[in-house]
Order: sequence, then C-alpha cells, then structure tokens
Amino acid sequence: MTDPALDMVDQLGASASGAAFEDVQNTKAVILAGGRGTRLAPFTSVLPKPLMPVGNRAILEIVVRRLADCGITDVTFCVGYLSHLIRAVFDGGAANGNHYGPTSIKYVQEQEAMGTAAPLALVDGLNDTFIVMNGDVLTTLDYRSLLGHHRSAGNVLTIATHLRTTKIDYGILHVDAGSRIQAFEEKPEILSSVSMGIYAMEPVILEYLPPGQAFDFPDLVRALLDDDQPVGAFLYDGLWFDIGRHEEYERAVTAWEDLERDEARAAQSDPDRAPVRAVE
Repeated sequence: MTDPALDMVDQLGASASGAAFEDVQNTKAVILAGGRGTRLAPFTSVLPKPLMPVGNRAILEIVVRRLADCGITDVTFCVGYLSHLIRAVFDGGAANGNHYGPTSIKYVQEQEAMGTAAPLALVDGLNDTFIVMNGDVLTTLDYRSLLGHHRSAGNVLTIATHLRTTKIDYGILHVDAGSRIQAFEEKPEILSSVSMGIYAMEPVILEYLPPGQAFDFPDLVRALLDDDQPVGAFLYDGLWFDIGRHEEYERAVTAWEDLERDEARAAQSDPDRAPVRAVE
C-alpha cells in the first residue's frame, strides 16, 4: 500500500524537476500589496505588511529585487491600505539610495477591499503569461523555472507550492458508521501541499473575474476547475516564508539575513558569481 503523501511528493517533484528556465523578457509581475495584515498587529497598524523590515530593507524591496534578478522588471503593485507609504518608499527610492535598476513600477489603487483576485481586472496590459504574487512572500524561487513549467504543462494557472507538515495536537480517532473505533493516531503529522502565494497565469483567467465584485484566488481556482481549465502545481522545496504571523516573521528575518550574508561572502570570493538561488 502506497502513502498518498509520498505519491504527491513524487508527482509534484517530477513535474518541477523537468522545468526548464524560461525566457522572461516582457513578462509582467503583479504584486498584491493592499491587505491590512491584521495578524501582524500592532506593527501593521502603522505600516503595511509588505514594508515590514528584513535587515535594512522592506520585504517588498526584496521581492522586487528578486524578480529583477530573474529578469522580470515590469511590475505593478495593487495597493490599498496605507498605500501612500508604499509609494513613498518606491517613488523616492533613488533619493534614499534604493536603486531598482531597470525595473518599472506602476500602481493600481483599490478604493475598497476587492479580494485577492479581483484587482487583476484593474491591471492594464496583461496580454501574455504573467506572474502574480503576494507582497509579503520571501523566497529564493527562480521565477523562470516556474514559468518554464507553466508553459510546458499548458496550464492557464500554475500555483507554486511548498510541502508543509501540520501537527495535530490531539489523538485522532477513525470511527465507523456504527460508532466503533477502527484506528487511533496519537498527535499525527499531516503532510500537505500548500500554496506559496505565487502564481503563473494566462490572460484567459481575466475572463473569469466577475466585474465589480470581490473575488479571491480560491474562487478563481474553483471557477477554472468547474470549466475544465487546466490548473497545475509547481513544487518548490527551497527557502520560502509567507509572513503572516509574528513567529513566521521572526524566522524569516533570521533566515534571510543568513542567506544574504552567504550571498555577500560568495560575491566577495567570486565577483563574477551570480546570486545564490536554490533552484538551478
């Protein structure tokens, strides 16, 4: 008898390992940076979550630079809550010594909460494959690899995924229809494939966004599946933090500072060496 969790790992791993690096010239990226970040309160009462600091830079600055490292330099921020602070950081970047190279940054302003998918309808120029991601994700994922897999698989939507283990703090009972216990598991750990908050998309998905309504990514996925559209997963086993809770933020800060220290040492020892990435 095979383990379904291990089968899932094998299937996703096989698809990811075969992904080629993709030419990303002219690929657009949409970064969702309009949420309130309530789980990181009280910090986010005065600062939007994408501007939370990691070392001497904001999370969103790191996201933009990582995209640029992969050749993606056409970026749109979907902003809402405390958007003036995000604009101040990026519009005044050159004056503050923050340089984003050839990256072009545009803004879409949400006047009210629209959910995670609906703001895409406000973004101009999504006429070819594009990247969508949350503005609070720290990862060493190479987006070219994600795009290569997405296109070779023929998906309209590909979700970057990561394996996470969830520990259940209780004994789990398996009970049959007659209320008899068939098995007992003491505090089991469940392996799941979870969304990283990073997506490769085709323009056709925009047709599934209802005009003038709030719409989230789970709603979009369900709509695509109901219409038999190909939706796929891309497994990534490198560094990834979705900064939604205080403990995750603290772990991310420590891990990212270690990563950047290692990259700086590597650059000093070999100036021609490219930045360290876990997927190559």
